[in-house]
Amino acid sequence: MIIADLGCSSGPNALTPALEIINVVHAQCQKRGHRLPEFMVFLNDLPGNDFNDVFTSLQQDFFSKLREEEQCHVAGVPGSFYGRLFLSRSLHFVHSSSSLHWLSQVPPGLDAKSGAMQNKGKVYISKTSTMAVVDAYKQQFKMDFSSFLKSRAEEVIPGGRMVLTFSGRMSKDPTAEEGFNHVTEAIARSLMTMVSEGIIPEEKVDCFNLPCYAACTEEVKEIVEDEGSFVIDRLEAMEVDVRDSEGDNVLLSRGEKVARMMRVMLESILGYHFGMKLMDEFFSRLVDVVNSYLPTAYCKFTIFVLSLARQ
Repeated sequence: MIIADLGCSSGPNALTPALEIINVVHAQCQKRGHRLPEFMVFLNDLPGNDFNDVFTSLQQDFFSKLREEEQCHVAGVPGSFYGRLFLSRSLHFVHSSSSLHWLSQVPPGLDAKSGAMQNKGKVYISKTSTMAVVDAYKQQFKMDFSSFLKSRAEEVIPGGRMVLTFSGRMSKDPTAEEGFNHVTEAIARSLMTMVSEGIIPEEKVDCFNLPCYAACTEEVKEIVEDEGSFVIDRLEAMEVDVRDSEGDNVLLSRGEKVARMMRVMLESILGYHFGMKLMDEFFSRLVDVVNSYLPTAYCKFTIFVLSLARQ
């Protein structure tokens, strides 16, 4: 059985999805009286991912947890999942978690190189964004997700499955006041406080936009149907409260919890554009802005779980 985990990242949880998939297959084989297959797991992420860290932890975090009868081989596949990565009709199961809301690039016309500065003072879609900004994000997501599906359609065997988990939104309106938009608004406000104090040039903020997009279920369904290679088994939308992100650590304010989460997700992107030496200052301000601005009701993020079958 050939499994691909796309956007595996690194760290202690990088190998968890593969273990869970093998455990589920093992349980189903026992239940149905089938012979357990041999497994081949491909771990994919961009070339800058710390694959050395992943493979250094293989013995402790992966192989030591397999049952004796679970034979598995693991390989790394660096590259963008918005293009081809594997042989035609070679994959039985594809998994991706917390990755597909990341775009392949900042939408054309909004990146720093364009100099257009169409989204001044903001870092993502907001209530004040023009339709040109909204459409640029929507079109980039449509192009990227379509490319993802087209590439996987070449690689997944007929009847093969994909389970994809990524950030989304409940409302059809991309500017709706939901958790994702509120957090990006808090990020923009934090940056603008640094602009007002002369720490960051205003032009630096005006030409910066995050390369991500939270789609709605209608957009996702339409893209899947238009591409035509997969059918939707199931699409669930759930809300995750960021206040639960630190488990039982009730001593942290919601601002600290949001800032910690955003630091893991965005520090490399923000640091590359604004300078790593400013990141401690920025995330400290983000804590204050979230605590004073972000309503408690908007500490929730929408997560999609999408199950697809190859036709």
